[in-house]
Amino acid sequence: MSAAPTLHGDIPAGNWVDRHVPAPARPYLRLMRLDRPIGVWLLLLPCWWSLALAAEGWPDPVWALLFAIGAVVMRGAGCTINDIADREFDAKVERTKGRPIPSGAVSVVQALAFLALQLAVGLAVLLTFPPFAIWLGAASLLLVFPYPFMKRITWWPQAWLGLTFNWGALLGWAAVKGEIGAPALLLYAAGILWTLGYDTIYAHQDKDDDVLIGVKSTALRLGAASPRWLLGFYGGTLALLALAGWSAGLAWPFYPLLLAAGGHLLWQVASLDLDDGSDCLSKFKSNRDFGLLVLAALVAGRVLA
Repeated sequence: MSAAPTLHGDIPAGNWVDRHVPAPARPYLRLMRLDRPIGVWLLLLPCWWSLALAAEGWPDPVWALLFAIGAVVMRGAGCTINDIADREFDAKVERTKGRPIPSGAVSVVQALAFLALQLAVGLAVLLTFPPFAIWLGAASLLLVFPYPFMKRITWWPQAWLGLTFNWGALLGWAAVKGEIGAPALLLYAAGILWTLGYDTIYAHQDKDDDVLIGVKSTALRLGAASPRWLLGFYGGTLALLALAGWSAGLAWPFYPLLLAAGGHLLWQVASLDLDDGSDCLSKFKSNRDFGLLVLAALVAGRVLA
């Protein structure tokens, strides 16, 4: 079956949103990118990594479900914040001008009300956590709200995204253990470098438009040298993941499975075409597979420890 066509750049058309969702609700699901789940995966996987690393055996399925619900609504909230802040920029970029706010399908007031609803759901999930984890989760908002403005002030907004998107690497451990341990900190650092890699790839889609509208990214800062930097980011990711597993006492199966995940990252860099937006998007999306391989490695290493 062929891929669904796109409408106004990066918004899929003819998918489940168009087929099954009432017309008045469609712009809100698109605002939270529910029709493009890769962002949910990239936010959720560090949470599940951390749960697996902290577990005594198999990860708790109830915690896993709570983190999945939280990832959906908080990724949606982050996209809503981003689109409110970037509405003028998005209106000037071919790929993003059809998004709900710049296209007029959702007003800023409506977007703010929808944001409040998403944050309320996220809070309801968070309040099921132990007290320390609740405060730690709430602290993530100090990273979420400034993120859309980082591209205006630094060439490294991808680093801030890494700090934000991988907070679950701390939160999952805290939910299970009631504290932050060294394995969680190493996992968090690994996630930050992973995000620097995959979001640099993503940013190469928009580098021409970013120059025209005057925003910054690692794609523009690193330019043609990006593949060498990607090898460094991804190499650091694997090294820190290995250290996290070692410090948590994972069994030997963790390491060959992590090596297989590393092979996936090497494939990304070796086959990447920085000047082909479609290839950049495809490689970016493939990081879900890397994340699932790492999860399998962590679960195997913990269950067999």
